[in-house]
Amino acid sequence: MAERFDCIVVGAGPAGISCAHDLAKGGANVLLIERGEYPGAKNVMGGVLYRKMMEDIVPEFYKEAPLERPIVEQRFMMMDKESALNFGYKGMEWSKEPYNNFTVLRAKFDQWFADKAVEQGAILINETVVLECIVENGKVVGVRTDRPDGEVYADVVVLADGVNSLLAQSLGFHREYKPDEVALATMEILKLDKKIIEDRFNLEENQGCTIELFGDATKGILGTGFLYTNKDSLSIGVGTLLSGLIKHKIRPYELLEYVKNHPMIRPYIQGSEPQEYLAHLIPEGGYKSMGKIVGDGVLVIGDASQLVNAIHREGSNLAMTSGRLAAETILLAKEAGDFSEAMLDRYRVQLMNGFVGQDLKKYKDSTHHFDKFPQYFDAYIPMINKAASQMFTVDGKSKWEKQQKIWRDLGSAKEKMKIARDVYRAWRVIK
Repeated sequence: MAERFDCIVVGAGPAGISCAHDLAKGGANVLLIERGEYPGAKNVMGGVLYRKMMEDIVPEFYKEAPLERPIVEQRFMMMDKESALNFGYKGMEWSKEPYNNFTVLRAKFDQWFADKAVEQGAILINETVVLECIVENGKVVGVRTDRPDGEVYADVVVLADGVNSLLAQSLGFHREYKPDEVALATMEILKLDKKIIEDRFNLEENQGCTIELFGDATKGILGTGFLYTNKDSLSIGVGTLLSGLIKHKIRPYELLEYVKNHPMIRPYIQGSEPQEYLAHLIPEGGYKSMGKIVGDGVLVIGDASQLVNAIHREGSNLAMTSGRLAAETILLAKEAGDFSEAMLDRYRVQLMNGFVGQDLKKYKDSTHHFDKFPQYFDAYIPMINKAASQMFTVDGKSKWEKQQKIWRDLGSAKEKMKIARDVYRAWRVIK
């Protein structure tokens, strides 16, 4: 292994692999370091991959990548303890190439994606932990690993080491994140016959469905649950703010078991067999929690720079875009022979001026708002479900009487004003 590279990328998730792939494709000498046994061994996400951002890196990847199912239907379930209000969209335009998005299993997909980077010329080293960045005269010049003689040098180091990013923190790029800025997602892969999946979710072969779960799926804590269809398995999980788990004294695996046994979910997974249990921290602080992402000889990408749009459940697409933009900037820096912060800052500018930065800014107050006002999840969703039940129950009462009762159930004039004020506040933070 060469002692010096043009670039060292720490972390072989979607962001790190994207960066390494495009750097190698552009002629750079790249080292990609992964702490797991293989890429994907320690990586977790809900399981949805967005086509457009991936195709920007590997054109027509869907013709060869180990994908599970193209998603043709996206459902949303507003859950109470024994009821759910459902809505969603199913479009056959998504069942045809080039598709819209896909479910994936990271253990399979990340290995394939990393192999594509290796094909371009990147060097992949697994089972290696980066202990710290090597800094000389204020500039990052390499990394120190846990291997014997483990110092490796480069013109630039890219940190894609996940939400905690101890490496970025050690450089002073961000503080330690608070419990209300980080979510913990737990999920299981459940083995289930392919035909049963298609029958239960009303799908044809090579079609997939996602169901996002709100309300009682998280026992009113800010967060969401999910149920996704794979070829012959289901991905089920729940993610909530750490602050909510601490406040309500709920263990993550208990919450997952609660979702699996919920009367609205249990019929979907009946007869399935657990294959794998996974847990992962997710950045939720968004724009306001972003630290410094550019320095002399160093860039921060993906989860390590808080790139998650929690409102739309998007992370992998932001991560891959950040990796691609970082690679573009590094190749320009290589051509200019300048790896200063001023030169590398082009990455930050491109990132924040594009859809990634625009979406992060748009929803910059959302997580804090919904965490501060928990009634959206623990009071208003049950209220909506109760109203739907009253309207859809045929009991000899007129719809006018039902509407009047629903209005009375909202409470006093003061309580109605509070609901109206909350609706307006919610609109303000997501408009």
